[in-house]
Amino acid sequence: MKINKYILRAGLFAGLTLSGTACKDFLEVKPQGELTPDYLSIDPEASEGIVTAIYNKMLDWNIHSFSWIGITSIASDDADKGSDPGDTGSDKNELDGFTFSATSGSFNDIWQGNYQGIARANQALTYLPNLTIEEATKNRLIGESSFLRAYFYFNLVRTFGGVPLITKVPDPTNEDDLKAGRTRVAATQIYALIEADLTTAINNLPEKGNTPVGRVTKGAAQALLAKVSMYQKKWDKVLELTNTIIAGGKYSLVEDYSTIWREVGENNAESIFEVQAQGTTPNKGINNYSTCQSVRGQWGWGFNTPSADLEKAYEAGDKRKDATFMYPGETLWDGQKVLASAPNRAYNQKAYVSRVAETYNGNDSETNKNMRILRFAEVLLMNAEAANELGQPANALISLNKVRVRAGLAALTTTTQTDLRMKIWNERRVELAFEHDRMFDLRRQGRAGTVLRALGLPYVDGKHDLFPIPQTQIDLSGKALTQNPGY
Repeated sequence: MKINKYILRAGLFAGLTLSGTACKDFLEVKPQGELTPDYLSIDPEASEGIVTAIYNKMLDWNIHSFSWIGITSIASDDADKGSDPGDTGSDKNELDGFTFSATSGSFNDIWQGNYQGIARANQALTYLPNLTIEEATKNRLIGESSFLRAYFYFNLVRTFGGVPLITKVPDPTNEDDLKAGRTRVAATQIYALIEADLTTAINNLPEKGNTPVGRVTKGAAQALLAKVSMYQKKWDKVLELTNTIIAGGKYSLVEDYSTIWREVGENNAESIFEVQAQGTTPNKGINNYSTCQSVRGQWGWGFNTPSADLEKAYEAGDKRKDATFMYPGETLWDGQKVLASAPNRAYNQKAYVSRVAETYNGNDSETNKNMRILRFAEVLLMNAEAANELGQPANALISLNKVRVRAGLAALTTTTQTDLRMKIWNERRVELAFEHDRMFDLRRQGRAGTVLRALGLPYVDGKHDLFPIPQTQIDLSGKALTQNPGY
C-alpha cells in the first residue's frame, strides 16, 4: 500500500488520456499531494518506491496477461486458442483465426498497459536527476527506469509500429503535450528512444550480483539492446553486445531446461531479466497469467494450447518438448495428474504452477509465477544469428550448439548460410516457445505470411505485419491517431 502514494501522479495522465476516459474538468483540477523533489529526497524509501511502482505495473492484467498472450502466442503458429469452442476469450478466437479488427479488445489492453508503464517511468525520470540522494543509488534508479521505459516502448513498436512518443510527465494544460499524446511518430523514432534509454541503462546499472535480485542489471540492458538491434538487422551491434555478455561470464545455461519455469528456477544462472511475481500476503503474481493457460476444468481456463505444428518442430530426443507440453492423463513432475478428460489435446507446461510443491496461497489469480523476459539461451541464439548473417558460420555454430546440446540434441556441423539461418530460427522457436516472441519473430524474419498461410490462416502481407491501432484510442484522440494500413 505504501507504493500507492508514489504512483498516483505517475498514472494520472496515462489513465485519463490513454485508457478510455476523457474528462477535461478533472484534468483541470489542481492535483492534491503532488510529489516534490524535496519530499523524495527526505523519505529514504521514496526514491526506491517510485521506481518499484514501474516494476509493479508489469504484474497487471493489461500488460503481461491474457491480451499479451493472445497477440504474441495464440496469433502465432505455436498455439491454438484452446479452451472450449464456445469460450471466445473475448477476442482470442479472432486472434487465432486472423479475423481481428481495431475494435478487438486485446489491442486496447496492450496500448493502455504499456503507456501506463511509460507514464510511471517518465515520472521517475523527471524527479530522480534532481534528488539529493547517494549518487550510486540515483544512477542505478535512473538506469532501471530507462530500461523499463525502453521495454514498454519495445512492446508497443513491435505491436503497432509507430506510436505517440511521450518522454516526460505531460502537462494537461499544455497543448503541445496533449498533441504529442495524439500523434504517431515513425517507428524509427521509437527505436531511437529505446536505444538511447538502453544506452543510459548500460552506463548506469551495476552487473549481476551487485544489485538486489530482480532489479535490472547492466547485462539485462545489454541483452535487450541486442534484441532491439536484431529487430533492426543491426547485426554488428547484436554480435558486439552478445559477445560482451558471453565473455563477461555472469550467466550460464542451467543443466535441466525443465526447471527453468519452476519456482526453484527463478532468478537462476540463466536468468537475465524476469518479472518478479513472488509476494508475501497476498502473493501478487501476474494477474491470472497462469490461470488463463492452465488445464480447462482442473486448474484454469485452458487457453493458449500448444499447436500440432509446434509439436512437429521438435526433433526426436529434444528434452524441451516434454518441458513445454503437458497432455491429458500425464503425471507431472510434482506427482499431480492432468485431468484425463481435459478438453484440449495439450497445455502449456511453462505456465504451470504446482499446488503441492511450490508456494501457493489458494488464489489462482495471484499465483507466484515469475515471467521470464530475457534468458542466456536467447543471448546465445542472437549471437548465432548475428554471426551467421555476418558470414561467420563457425562462430554461429559454437553458440547454437551450446543450446542444442543442453536440449539433448547432437551438435550441428557447417552448412550453408541459408540452411543455418533456418536451423537457428527453428531453434529459437523450440527453445523460446510460449515466451512471447514467436509472432514478432515471424514478422521480423519476413515470413509471417508464408508460414501462417500454409496453415490456412488468412494472413495479408502489408496488413497483418502490424496489429491495428485500437479504435478506442483513435476515438479518444479525436481521430488524430492514424490507423495502420488495411484496417
